[in-house]
Amino acid sequence: MRKEEKQEIVQALAEQIKSYGNFYITDTADLTVEKVNGIRRKCFEQGIEIKAVKNTLIKKALIEAGVDSEELFDTLKGASTLMFAETGNAPAKLIKELRKSGEKPILKAAYIDATAFVGDDQLTTLVNLKSKNELIADVIALLQSPAKNVISALQSGGNTISGLVKALEERG
Repeated sequence: MRKEEKQEIVQALAEQIKSYGNFYITDTADLTVEKVNGIRRKCFEQGIEIKAVKNTLIKKALIEAGVDSEELFDTLKGASTLMFAETGNAPAKLIKELRKSGEKPILKAAYIDATAFVGDDQLTTLVNLKSKNELIADVIALLQSPAKNVISALQSGGNTISGLVKALEERG
């Protein structure tokens, strides 16, 4: 591979790292072609982009993208496969699902919203991370809860909101 081609790969990877903001570094070495194709198929179905790239190019892309994390660099040994996703926990859920039928892919590291998670033991933590949309939904549900409680209490007591408003207007 020529130097220009390597530079193009590094630039493309750096752009992906910046645009997604979430990526996983995994080990899929020693898997059969059939298993790797199965992983690729599942990634495609779940909107996860997967790429097998040389470690030196990954490191250069990380630096180019502004991810200067020695923790991540230390994981770049052996075969590495990158997984990119809009949702931070999607690749973790997929890896966990894939591990039911084998011991790989192994999580080397993950980078979620500027936080590095290193090691396969972080998989459960990553699976349980809530996405931005899930957190927003939780906050909305919490905000709606008190209003729903008031309405339900009024309705169960035979009162209506209009009756309550009328009573308040008469008092004051």
